Amino acid sequence: MRRRKRAGEERLPAEAGGWSVASLGASANAVTVVRRSMWAMLVAGPVLGVWALLSAPAVVVSASQPVRQDRAGSEEGAGPGGFAELFLSAYLTAGEGTESTLAPFLPTARDVVLEADAGSQTVERLAAVKVRRAGGGYWSVTVAALVKPASDEAPGGRGAKSGSGGTQAAAQAGVLRYFQVPVKAGKGGAWSAVALPAEVGAPVPSQAEALGYGPSAPANGSDAAVQTLAGFFSAFLAGAGDLDRYLSPGTSLAPVSPPPYGRVEVVALAETGSPSGAVPDAGVAQGQERQLLVDVAATDVQGQKRPLVYAVSLVARDGRWEIAAVEGAPVLGSPGSKQEGEVQ
Repeated sequence: MRRRKRAGEERLPAEAGGWSVASLGASANAVTVVRRSMWAMLVAGPVLGVWALLSAPAVVVSASQPVRQDRAGSEEGAGPGGFAELFLSAYLTAGEGTESTLAPFLPTARDVVLEADAGSQTVERLAAVKVRRAGGGYWSVTVAALVKPASDEAPGGRGAKSGSGGTQAAAQAGVLRYFQVPVKAGKGGAWSAVALPAEVGAPVPSQAEALGYGPSAPANGSDAAVQTLAGFFSAFLAGAGDLDRYLSPGTSLAPVSPPPYGRVEVVALAETGSPSGAVPDAGVAQGQERQLLVDVAATDVQGQKRPLVYAVSLVARDGRWEIAAVEGAPVLGSPGSKQEGEVQ
C-alpha cells in the first residue's frame, strides 16, 4: 500500500552511488551551522593567538647552551689591576723569612726563597698603568710603584757605600719603578698571581693629542668673557663671591670646598674656530656660544702658585656671558691635525 505524501514534503531524487540528499530544510540548517562556525573561527583566531603568546612559558637556556656574557669594563681594569697592586706591595716589602706574606696572592709562595731583608724598602704609591688581556681570564698588569729605602743607608745591600749626594737624595725621595704582574681569574671571582713580578722599563708615552683650539692668547681684562671667567674661577676655587651669578639657567656647579686657593687669575685663553690665536671681543650677541680652553694661575694659602687648565663653554644672555658648562675634557682636534708648536 503506497504511503501518501504529507503536504509540503518533497524529496530530492537519489544521487548516483546510492547516496541520498536530505530535505531542503535540513540542508539549509546545515549550511547555516557551517557558516556560523567559520565566522566564529575567524573571530576567535586572533584572540587565541594573543592568548597563546601571553601564556607561553619563558624560554630557559639549558646548561648545555651557555649564554656568553662579556665582562664589564670595570672588572677588566679594576679587578686584575687592584689585585696586582696589592700583590706588588706585599712583594716589594717582603724579605727573608716573610715569604708567607705572598701566599694570599701567589699559590706557589711556598717555593719562593727571598734573600733581601724584610722591610728594607717601602712603597709610597702604587698604580696599575696598563692592563692587557693575555688570554681567557688572564691578564698582564703593569704597575707603577714609588719605592724608597727604609733607612738612610744608600740602596745596594748591607754596608754599601753611598754615591754622590744628589743620587742618594734622589733615592731617599723615591724612585718610580714599573713591574709586570701576571694575573689569572679563578673560580668564584678569585684572583691569583701566576708568577713573581717582572721589573720592566717605563711605558713609552703615547703621542700627544692635538686639541681643537687655536693658539693660546693672553687674557684681555677688557674682554667681557674674561671678566666672567675671572669672577667665576674666584668663586669656584677661592670662595670669593656668589658662584650662581655666573652660571646660565639650568647649569648646576658646586664650588670647591673648602676653598684651596686664596687668589685666582685667568692667564690665557684659546678658542675653537679661532686659528689666528686672538680671542675675538666683538660684543655679546644673544644666544652666542663660545668654547674656550682657559689657563688659570691659582695661588694657595701658603703663597704657592699652581697652573690649572679648564675647558669652559660660554653662552650669551641679556648682554653678558654666562658659564654654560665646565667640560670634563678639552675638545680634541681632527685626526691628522698638529699640536700647537709642532712642526710637520
